[in-house]
Amino acid sequence: MREYTYTGLKSNDHVRILCTARSAVQADLKPARELLESWGLRVSYGKTIGAINHQFGGTTSLRITDFQDALNDEDIDAIWIARGGYGTVQIIDDVDFSAFAKANFKKLIIGYSDVTILHSHLQKMDLTSLHSFMPLELKDKSQSCIDSFKKALTGHSQSISITNDNNIEPQELKGCVVGGNLSILYSLLGSKSFTNTDGCFLFIEDIDEYVYHIERMMYGLKRAGHLDKLKVLIVGGMTDMRDHKIPFGKNAVEIIKDITASYHYPVIFNFPAGHIKDNRSLKLGTDMHVSIKKNHITFTY
Repeated sequence: MREYTYTGLKSNDHVRILCTARSAVQADLKPARELLESWGLRVSYGKTIGAINHQFGGTTSLRITDFQDALNDEDIDAIWIARGGYGTVQIIDDVDFSAFAKANFKKLIIGYSDVTILHSHLQKMDLTSLHSFMPLELKDKSQSCIDSFKKALTGHSQSISITNDNNIEPQELKGCVVGGNLSILYSLLGSKSFTNTDGCFLFIEDIDEYVYHIERMMYGLKRAGHLDKLKVLIVGGMTDMRDHKIPFGKNAVEIIKDITASYHYPVIFNFPAGHIKDNRSLKLGTDMHVSIKKNHITFTY
């Protein structure tokens, strides 16, 4: 993968908010719009905002057109997906990214969860994107989450430190970050949108899954060879995991530890990103430096 020099958004740059999956209305997006405007950015809504077709932000055709228009519009500097859920897979094969690729030095696609389809597709094309919270979630996010988003959006570097709870051997590592939501990555196995993981830092997170399904998905990645040549596996929030009346016998962390036990790269848990209140923004398709010390781990990007 090639490296990027992302300069970030500046005053008067233009952010388009739209739907690729579930629906959203302007009233619920007002706090996010006001936040961006307080940072000196211009904000507009796509035609999918306020459009409702069952669960979705408009018909498949409307979502394709709305997203394509934003990709091609040279006046738009970033596209912030309003919410996740399900639906981006319905449009991905009908979107032409060629114009966007030419402008990728500054135009960002922003979101997470279902937006992992876009992240992974762009990573496969050696393009960059921003794993971050959605506009609809702003009221539920921590100040450190918002601060991280502003830094990432405006091109400033950031460092995050966590405890070295897994007793990982001290070392220094640098690599390109790829990944996103584990369930979405699993659904992309074998498709043209699945990212290249070789030599990379793979980030995963998930929510509301039965723990046996976490094992199924991790085995899916392993058997397909996508865990074999990682530099680092970074695990974010594994939120609201479920189990049956007769317990599976392992939690998500134990499952991931067991499945990766034969590998010699670091497996780092508790990175603050995913379906959590403190969902820090993470630049995907760009380099991260990981400094592992005896008692703590620092991520700089």
